Amino acid sequence: MASTLAIRSSRPLLRAAFNTGRPAAQRLQILNQNSTIRRHFATPSPSEQPRIRLGSIAPNFQAKTTHGDIDFHKFIGDSWAILFSHPADFTPVCTTELGAFAKLKDEFDKRNVKMIGLSANDLTSHDAWIKDINEVSKINLQFPIIADADRKVAFLYDMIDQQDLTNIDQKGIAFTIRSVFVIDPSKKVRLTMMYPASTGRNTSEVLRVIDSLQMGDKKGVTTPIDWQVGEDVIVPPSVSTADAKKKFGEVREVKPYLRFTKI
Repeated sequence: MASTLAIRSSRPLLRAAFNTGRPAAQRLQILNQNSTIRRHFATPSPSEQPRIRLGSIAPNFQAKTTHGDIDFHKFIGDSWAILFSHPADFTPVCTTELGAFAKLKDEFDKRNVKMIGLSANDLTSHDAWIKDINEVSKINLQFPIIADADRKVAFLYDMIDQQDLTNIDQKGIAFTIRSVFVIDPSKKVRLTMMYPASTGRNTSEVLRVIDSLQMGDKKGVTTPIDWQVGEDVIVPPSVSTADAKKKFGEVREVKPYLRFTKI
């Protein structure tokens, strides 16, 4: 209750802070000078905020989703997973994104990848929004969406934008940004992408990097710029040319450190 009252008392300052007629520097100063507002935008202390680095174990959590309650690690199981966040339900960019991901479910299934979305609203809102997504995209969205109205998972995965002063709800609490986390069957974070709320993601790039990661794990190779399945891959510097020829056959050497082969 005290927190709610504090937020309400800060609303005039919030309106001033998010008045786009004011210079950005002035709006940021208003935010920083008010402890109640600042608390909702503050980055957790190092002891509170997990360090999500590539190769680290993805933080586990329990949550309510449109497909029921889940334990995240149990949900992943022996599959790969993609966790992607959206600022809010019934917003235009998010609606196009979820429709696009839903249309590609078969492609993710082929790669043994489970999809799970997250948005800063409750289940009732999610269920209603999914109807809109299905109508707009002419698709049946089949993967779960996490209800994260309290931003528990958003803060756990550091999905908060400290730059966009307009990406907040009516209480002044920050919405999530557009994050992508690719997690492998061992629950390790293999790739992260962070987009501002204003910019929609590229589903083809998400599939491409998953193909690259899985190819690297399976064959012990790396992939060059703009690589697509079927194109030449790179022999890692740690593998000698002689060993590469034994393993892959033909090796094309451009430089001693830049060698291509086919898979």
